[in-house]
Amino acid sequence: MAREQKPTGRGDARRQAKATGLVRHKRHSRWREFWAPLLKVVAITLAVALVSGASVAAIAVNQFATKVAANSVDISNGKKPAKTAKAASFAGGFNVLVVGVDNSTAQGESYGERDTTLNDVNILLHVSADHKSAVVVSIPRDLVIAQPECTNPDTGDVNSAVDAEAVNASYGRGGLGCVVSTVSELTGLDIPYAGLISFQGTVAMADAVGGVPICLNDAIDDPLSGLNLPAGTSVVAGQTALSYLRSRHGVGDGSDLSRISSQQAYMSSLMRVMKSNSTLTDVSKLTGLANAAGTNLKLSTSLANIPTMVSMALALKDIDLDKLVFVQYPSAEDPENTAKLVPSEELATALFAKIQADQPFTLDENSLGNSTQADPAAPAPAETPAPAETPDPAATDPAATPAPAAPETIAGLRGQTANQQTCSIAYDY
Repeated sequence: MAREQKPTGRGDARRQAKATGLVRHKRHSRWREFWAPLLKVVAITLAVALVSGASVAAIAVNQFATKVAANSVDISNGKKPAKTAKAASFAGGFNVLVVGVDNSTAQGESYGERDTTLNDVNILLHVSADHKSAVVVSIPRDLVIAQPECTNPDTGDVNSAVDAEAVNASYGRGGLGCVVSTVSELTGLDIPYAGLISFQGTVAMADAVGGVPICLNDAIDDPLSGLNLPAGTSVVAGQTALSYLRSRHGVGDGSDLSRISSQQAYMSSLMRVMKSNSTLTDVSKLTGLANAAGTNLKLSTSLANIPTMVSMALALKDIDLDKLVFVQYPSAEDPENTAKLVPSEELATALFAKIQADQPFTLDENSLGNSTQADPAAPAPAETPAPAETPDPAATDPAATPAPAAPETIAGLRGQTANQQTCSIAYDY
């Protein structure tokens, strides 16, 4: 009887493994070892996201994590940092502040110089506890409010609290931690996570997704921001995207509130791009986003770790675009200085009561204001058939859970949903 030969070399071992099906199993394992982490490592960047929010995936996970950790920022503002959960998933809602700075040391000389670094873009993201809705609040840089005591993270110097100061002065008073503390006091919300992005970072993020479609109702040539685009829809990236986001005198009534409307239109379009399969399944774009985020974003130490970022992304990925609402912080002209703004207390109270209670809300038909309009070229939204009327269970069974009430409309808020396709209105000189 012939004696069974044992494999003696790598080739024999491979042939035997193939005969028993082990080779295919091994290749499958390698696929999982390499691609599964790539598809799971997804993170939100504020900014964008940047000014907008967005998802990222990294092939070189360790390299990405090292970059993020090295760029992390302490936002405790001189206080003992709060303990932040690093669970595999978020059991409830969360708040993230994304800050865009003007005149940072990373922006280069092409954007001009100022005496101090200003936080000109301040975007607060709130995700509901059930992860079914989210609100993005843009806080005007010229909003004059009380600000808390702030500690300079580099020198340890303490700046006393002030009664009336523009929001965009808070970064100069104590860095990102001071901005977080200021916005937290203004809104009444705990903000454990934050991110910082500069002009250069905004350019890099726009390039990474391959451009973002934006719409103008008329041609704009704004030499102050460098924006020069025709009427209609253009796909913008790099410097052109930044010029659109910075343009103040080219849109609406030339105010910072008009610029916020343009930024919200951009973020809405960015979210639609990110939701599309062409982005979420494009490995090169996802890798580019990871590299851009790792290099250009400075995240709070509470956020600068892979598990937390992945958990946030998983909480955000299934939110319907019509339940992602972008709003301006309610404000009015400052009677003591017409170039500044003050809070509209009643409307702000109504807004943040809904956010604090995790209650979704809708905007009224006039929410777009005078700086944006519905895109006339956008396809009409599909009509959803009215559901058949069903009796309220509580009417027949007192122990039954009543049907949820329809979201309340907060009249007077300015903004739009991520599902609305809008055009910026050119400034009429």
